[in-house]
Amino acid sequence: MSAPAAPTAAPPLAIVLLSVAAFASAANMRVIDPLLVQLSASFGVTVGEASIAATAFLFANGVFVLVHGPFGDRYGKMPVVAIACIGAAACCLLSAVAGSLDMLTLARFLTGVTGSAIIPLAIAWVGDNVSYEKRQATLARFLTGQTLGLMTGAALGGAIGDWLGWRSVFWVLAAIYVMAGVALFAVMRARPEIARRTERTQGSMIGQMFRVLRRPWALTVIIVVALEGGVFWGAFTFVGADLHQRFDMGFAAIGLAVAAFGAGGFLYVMVAHHLVRILGERGLCTWGGAGLGIAFAAMALAPTAEVEFAAIVVSGVSFYMLHNTLQTNGTQMAPEARGAGMALFALCLFVGQAIGVPIAAPIVDRWGAPPVFWAAAVFLPLLAFWFSAAIARRSQLSGDTRN
Repeated sequence: MSAPAAPTAAPPLAIVLLSVAAFASAANMRVIDPLLVQLSASFGVTVGEASIAATAFLFANGVFVLVHGPFGDRYGKMPVVAIACIGAAACCLLSAVAGSLDMLTLARFLTGVTGSAIIPLAIAWVGDNVSYEKRQATLARFLTGQTLGLMTGAALGGAIGDWLGWRSVFWVLAAIYVMAGVALFAVMRARPEIARRTERTQGSMIGQMFRVLRRPWALTVIIVVALEGGVFWGAFTFVGADLHQRFDMGFAAIGLAVAAFGAGGFLYVMVAHHLVRILGERGLCTWGGAGLGIAFAAMALAPTAEVEFAAIVVSGVSFYMLHNTLQTNGTQMAPEARGAGMALFALCLFVGQAIGVPIAAPIVDRWGAPPVFWAAAVFLPLLAFWFSAAIARRSQLSGDTRN
């Protein structure tokens, strides 16, 4: 394989448009949750049966990213993201006109297949086009869309669905995807160099994946992100249940409290440029881990719902400090095949979440959420401190690894 091409200046508009596409992709992950009651009534099924539409999307979104990563390396990351936006829009339209639960489930599955390309390939594109010194701050700006999508997806789905019906939700998502996709094609036409394909990759798609996994640093990053995803989401998933059980909080208030995590993430995005400059990636990793330890300990000990609410905000800031550092290092796992590398990164995050929640569930059922919070409060800082030390060791052994 030849050496990676030097990063070029990334147009700010391209970052904004990728962030818009990420917003739609992230919102799509949770938008159907508040619609399940409407879907059950519309199709004459139970709420549990209607949830298959959500499961189909999440499964496809987690698995098919493995196909899109090498595909983006081979044919160009930006073109694949733009095509994925148009494809996801078409699938959302198919969801909007679905006449049966089976048709909706198929449409949601196809939406997951197409939409799963957007976020990992957008991150990989940033890695190709932004120098390492500026990459973490740029990725933080890109995270704005993803964070807002996660914050508002369920709320928008519920509000629009209640106002105009569940089908209108998919019309709105389709419009956002089309806007992002068409605008990305326009930017590529004006700046053809940002659409260049990665000609330095060789071999099959599966071969690219195995070449990434054979690299010790790539394996380190992938294992850490899987552990981060499993432990964090394995604990945080039960925050809402804890607020209800211990403080008798209503479900509307619980929704706002859980959304405070996204608000914390957005707060990080707003100050990320300064934090990167002041703390560096090792400092962000270390302080992010420390913040997660404090946040989960506060959740476990919280005497009032207000204290737990504040801890949720802190957890949002701290999680994105750590996760943004992992994303930045993820773009350096295999510079000549960033799409494949970020596909593995996204898959391992998904697998970690899928494993962490069912492991934590029986503990919560028997003893409540605080023991799981304590486990996260201990493990996540240790993981972050270890990864920070690993970054330092890698820098000492290999010198400057930046593009």
